[in-house]
Amino acid sequence: MGVAMIRWLGVPGVVFGVLAALLLPSSVAQAAGPPDGGRLIALTDQDYDNRPAARIRVMDPVVADWNSPAAQKWAWAPTSSNGFGDLTNAWGLPTDAKLRQQNGKHVVLVTDSRGLAAVVSYPSGRRIWGADVGAPNNPHSIELLPDGNVAVAASTGGFIRIYTASQGTASYVTYPLHDAHGVQWDPARQLLWVLGNNTLAGLKIGGTPAEPVITEGPVITLPTGSGHDLSPALDNPDRLWVSTGSKVYQVSKSTHEVVTTLDLAAIKSMGSTPTGRQVWTTPKAGCRTTWCTDTVNFAVPEGTRALSGAEIYKARIWSSRYE
Repeated sequence: MGVAMIRWLGVPGVVFGVLAALLLPSSVAQAAGPPDGGRLIALTDQDYDNRPAARIRVMDPVVADWNSPAAQKWAWAPTSSNGFGDLTNAWGLPTDAKLRQQNGKHVVLVTDSRGLAAVVSYPSGRRIWGADVGAPNNPHSIELLPDGNVAVAASTGGFIRIYTASQGTASYVTYPLHDAHGVQWDPARQLLWVLGNNTLAGLKIGGTPAEPVITEGPVITLPTGSGHDLSPALDNPDRLWVSTGSKVYQVSKSTHEVVTTLDLAAIKSMGSTPTGRQVWTTPKAGCRTTWCTDTVNFAVPEGTRALSGAEIYKARIWSSRYE
């Protein structure tokens, strides 16, 4: 399988991809769409000026107009009615959303810069587990481990925490990591990949579910810093997408090498579907913050989808696959 050779052309607010070869195999809860397969896209819509509206939205890119009610397949925010009455103040700037499976059922994992880390049932949206990581720590990403524990990356706090969610508690062990932004489980290698600044590391999680132990495994130094997003290339189980402040990389999990470099700056999320369609977000002029947008970009084939008034931070492929 060949490496994608991509030339990226930039104009203000727009990014176009020209491909020479491709890695193809390539309570607020609404009625859910297909729970798996990677067709739907989850958005972390911060909508801070109307904070009760900040939520996770699951959208269907087949629907051209994302302002149409038909485009939104599911939405969620913590409320008293779905079991989060004690944690609603830790919500307002959602930073991550992932679909996973636990005990044969789908669950959603979320983080929020205001402190929330949570596991909720899908599609009911009911609380399974939740904790306040602390707004000063700025939680940025979350992952479900095979034993039911939860990994959280906190950028300002500078750490990866393994929470003993399997025990129904908020106890944790910590791995220090400067500017921690990403966590991604690797079932083939039994590693938790973590991203912080220019470091991509694989952590071994041992011990017991009640008393986890973190051991450092492979450490990869990236060519550039300000690492931001970490996600699987669902069209190639050996690859991880990594975005930094100035580049986007594909990294091989088996060789620990950067195998593809894209000249894309300030990418807040980057991923690819099982069929190789690429999905990313980048800040847009006129959005309330320097990191949000109302538009999600696609390539292979190229396209965009826009949601008026949204303050989108990340767009995630809605698939429970780790790789």
